[in-house]
Amino acid sequence: MFKRHPYVQISRVLLFLLYNYKLSKEKINMTENKRDLSVSMARTNVIVLFTSLPIAILQFLIFNTVRGAADVEMSLNLLVLLIAVFLGIVIHELIHGISFVIFGRKSFSAVKFGIQWKTLTPYAHLKEPVEVNAYRIGAFMPGFLLGILPFFLSLLFVDSNLFLFSLINTAAAGGDWLILWLIRDVQRGMLVEDHPTNAGCYVLEP
Repeated sequence: MFKRHPYVQISRVLLFLLYNYKLSKEKINMTENKRDLSVSMARTNVIVLFTSLPIAILQFLIFNTVRGAADVEMSLNLLVLLIAVFLGIVIHELIHGISFVIFGRKSFSAVKFGIQWKTLTPYAHLKEPVEVNAYRIGAFMPGFLLGILPFFLSLLFVDSNLFLFSLINTAAAGGDWLILWLIRDVQRGMLVEDHPTNAGCYVLEP
């Protein structure tokens, strides 16, 4: 059997190591311009659970004060509320997608809708990079339209059902509030890339 010279074997090892070093360096260069500002969905749900409670208590105290001053009894229609909450979940993600399309100037095909079954979390994922302020608007709009705005309307009309709807949807937008906090220091004009599995995004560094 032909026996390879030791120098040949050493040369092959060195070439193999050099080749793999080059590949790893290229891989680093592909990812080093991305700054990860995201949190896993499981961790996000825990954070939202603890941060939503004091906000919900504050909302309840404000509404109860207004209701008491107006001397209005709380009247709830549970069936209507449940239907509204279910529709709110669907509309929440649609608002994300529509906001990305309008403010990010993207096609609707650039938005992927689905559910992360591991954490039972619905999502709207933007598959293309977008300017950070457009991303901020996309993250903010569902919580504003379904949570904050209905809350002020519930105070205006002293409506218990509207209040509970706003309470639930403000809490449901907890992950969006977290994302806005994570990207608070990202400068206007920067491009971000929505994280495919986590709450948050990659910042594309120049």
